[in-house]
Amino acid sequence: MLFISTPLWAAAHALTPAQEARVQQLVEETLVNNPQILARASQAYEKKLREQQQEQIAQIIKKNHSTLFQDPASPRLGAADAKLTLVTFTDYNCRYCKQFDKLLEKLVAENPEVAVVIKPLPFRAESSATAARAVLALWPAESKKSLALHKKLMAHHGMLDNNSISAAEKALDVKAAETDSAAQKTLDTNLKMAQQLGIQGTPATLAGDNVLSGMVPYQQLGTIVKQQLAEMSLLFRA
Repeated sequence: MLFISTPLWAAAHALTPAQEARVQQLVEETLVNNPQILARASQAYEKKLREQQQEQIAQIIKKNHSTLFQDPASPRLGAADAKLTLVTFTDYNCRYCKQFDKLLEKLVAENPEVAVVIKPLPFRAESSATAARAVLALWPAESKKSLALHKKLMAHHGMLDNNSISAAEKALDVKAAETDSAAQKTLDTNLKMAQQLGIQGTPATLAGDNVLSGMVPYQQLGTIVKQQLAEMSLLFRA
């Protein structure tokens, strides 16, 4: 009874130095002779770490849901009452963003139940911020012109500068305020959200509780959208 009630830590401390050395030797021999144990442990650790990171992201998205998905200051593609809304963080000087933007337009055109919220991020250059402010400044009062400017800037080849941004505005007969505090506030919020979500590059897209990094192929994007819609249908029925 005394042995059964003795805590394990007490038993461990009862080992002599020679016994402890032998236990250590046995552990080392086991790992050397069975390296797959280390591989399994490493895989289990990485899986657990991914799960923890995913849970953290899910909590951040839940806490900031309205800011991410329903912000009236952020440009939007698609219907306001869409069943599924994606959020894309993008940079007007990112060539991959320019390519991905076309895929998002196609996605919304082919899937009326899907909408995309555009969150500009000035990661590349000062002109990225200038372009973002121009689009954001137009959005509240002139949403169609804002999206037209967004598309025009995304279609520009190479890095933007003040001249190319002004040329895009002139071509569309629009002129955003050079200094717009509301637009800058939205841009600052985008940067804050990206930082909290661990986004370090563009494009990056939120689909449900998942952060999709980089330019996702259209077929894969479509599959993800179908999965999200299916999950939403199941939740609605439940």
